Amino acid sequence: MTFSFTDFAHAVRAERRVAPEQVLAARRWAWADGVISPDEAETIFELHHLVAEPSSDWTDFFVEALTDYVVNGVPPRGYVSDENAAWLIDHVARDGRVETHAELELVVRVLEKALNAPGSLQRFALDAVERIVREGAGTVRGGGSLTPGAVGEVEVALLRRILFAGGGDGALLVGREEAETLWRLKDATLGAANAPGWPRLFAQAIGNHLTAHATYRPLARTEAARLEAFMDDRTSRVGAFLGRMGQALAAAPVRRAALGRSGERDAETMAAAVAWSAMVTPEERAWLEDRLGADGGVDPCEQALLDFLAEP
Repeated sequence: MTFSFTDFAHAVRAERRVAPEQVLAARRWAWADGVISPDEAETIFELHHLVAEPSSDWTDFFVEALTDYVVNGVPPRGYVSDENAAWLIDHVARDGRVETHAELELVVRVLEKALNAPGSLQRFALDAVERIVREGAGTVRGGGSLTPGAVGEVEVALLRRILFAGGGDGALLVGREEAETLWRLKDATLGAANAPGWPRLFAQAIGNHLTAHATYRPLARTEAARLEAFMDDRTSRVGAFLGRMGQALAAAPVRRAALGRSGERDAETMAAAVAWSAMVTPEERAWLEDRLGADGGVDPCEQALLDFLAEP
């Protein structure tokens, strides 16, 4: 029997539930051609809010289908457009907050799967976790629990995924805004029954902000689109250009040798940059000292950070 997305949507609206066989049929439909239209994405979000007790099968489909739509829906694939990021934020926070854990999982999965995404999406995810820490209560998928005013294992795992997602604003680097968020969370949860992994994550993330160096930066979305268009150009003009470039390299041993020496100099420059980045600059030291001295003592998270920075 041929699957009809329209009939499927009507059935879910009427019954406010999704049977396992319906989820399986929807999954086969969604990936038959690998394309989900904007209207279909809108409907999937609508149905997610209508389902009274979403099963794990439905939640998985919801997250996977809309992750693919947001990340790959607009060329070039893997680069989240500003429009798709705004669409996702608008739908996830329809009343000003993230309503379900599945929706936050969707945002985090997008950051993890994307090669690059607007910084607004990572900031939105971090703000959502900060609000969960301050206000959250109850249980989440997988049996984890939320306790207001404490950083639990659920939040530690979410923060780690968001901060070090490949599609995040800093491309595996923790920026100043993210560091400020972590410090606020630390101050807001002093003395609480936080997860054992919280001080370690705090130290690693703030330490990354102060000392890390990245050799890889994903292309900006506009540059990726230009490169994709160039590679898709099958005209003789592009072929002739690539052919001439290959001939020139093959016939120029002297230039190749010079290129090797340049590569050595580049390696030296890179090593110097890594060494410089691993040192805390005067500006970074002032930022750190302002926060370390704010409450007149050194709390466990701050001690973990100092220990991390002192490691050889």
